[in-house]
Amino acid sequence: MKLRASFVCLLALLAAAMGSCGEGGGGSARPRVAFVTNCAVDFWAVAQAGVEAAAAEYGVDAMIRMPPTGTAEEQKRQLEDVVAAGVQGVAVTPKDPDNMTGLLNRIADRCVLITHDSDAPKSDRLCYIGVDNYDAGRMCGKLVKEAMPDGGPIVILVGTLDQDNARGRRQGVIDELLDRSHDPARFDPQEAALKNDKWEIRATFTTQMDAQKAKASAQDSLARWSDIKGMVGLFAYEPPVILDAVRAAGRLNDVAIVGFDEDAATLQGVLDGEIFGTVVQNPYEYGYQSVKLLAALLAADGEAGRAALVPEGGNIVVPARQIRKDDARAFWDDLNAKLGK
Repeated sequence: MKLRASFVCLLALLAAAMGSCGEGGGGSARPRVAFVTNCAVDFWAVAQAGVEAAAAEYGVDAMIRMPPTGTAEEQKRQLEDVVAAGVQGVAVTPKDPDNMTGLLNRIADRCVLITHDSDAPKSDRLCYIGVDNYDAGRMCGKLVKEAMPDGGPIVILVGTLDQDNARGRRQGVIDELLDRSHDPARFDPQEAALKNDKWEIRATFTTQMDAQKAKASAQDSLARWSDIKGMVGLFAYEPPVILDAVRAAGRLNDVAIVGFDEDAATLQGVLDGEIFGTVVQNPYEYGYQSVKLLAALLAADGEAGRAALVPEGGNIVVPARQIRKDDARAFWDDLNAKLGK
């Protein structure tokens, strides 16, 4: 099921929108919260199931907003929309955290603000919920090492390098392959030459939440470089289109594919032995834990009560997992059970 989000920008100016935050919206006695994603893809359908389960369990009304085309401007308008609707708490995966800090801080002044999936550590958010993306990237790099024991040149596809999660994942893959020290603050520019005596990261393509752009990048890589030995897709929509491109080029036997996330086509590719493995998150828990925490924060007694609910360091880590062919079926069955399939 491909989700499509719709939104209405209720006010032209954010300042006007902020004025209604926390007013309770329509006289409802239940707290109102919003769960805002960075795009509209199947990954977020799993998170939506978690949002709905937690909203029912903890007695809150939850609005879910997914920017249809995945642009930062679209996400900003949706944040304005939910604030204008009178929500008291917001959980967001910031599309462009560095350039959204001011907006996020204005929201945090008036609502309880947390982040999920991708952080905005420079903002006034109270807590981040999600994987440690740098460590998850290193897990992905370990899968590449397993899939390509002799090493070789690879290309990386990633949705964007504006988001905290994308930068962390990519850097984790690079640092693992180049046998570097553990340093989540490190960042190699997209054009940097990245190689050692065994591995070369030939290129990183940013695909801007666009599956067609991702497929074109994969096809271009295969056509340009006959010596490519591996391809890595770090956003949910990328491994399936990489697989399509490698299959169409007739190179399944000489190009290893490693993915990220639990798209159905990715899991099928792992089961079929065409994708070596994937690193999965737990989007259901992102949705569930975000609403659970927002409900608790809104019920807490003042700032001290809220601070007691947030772990030291301000992060609730939801562990990532490596999925290979031998455990893909059990994982997929559990995922479908959470979705009621």
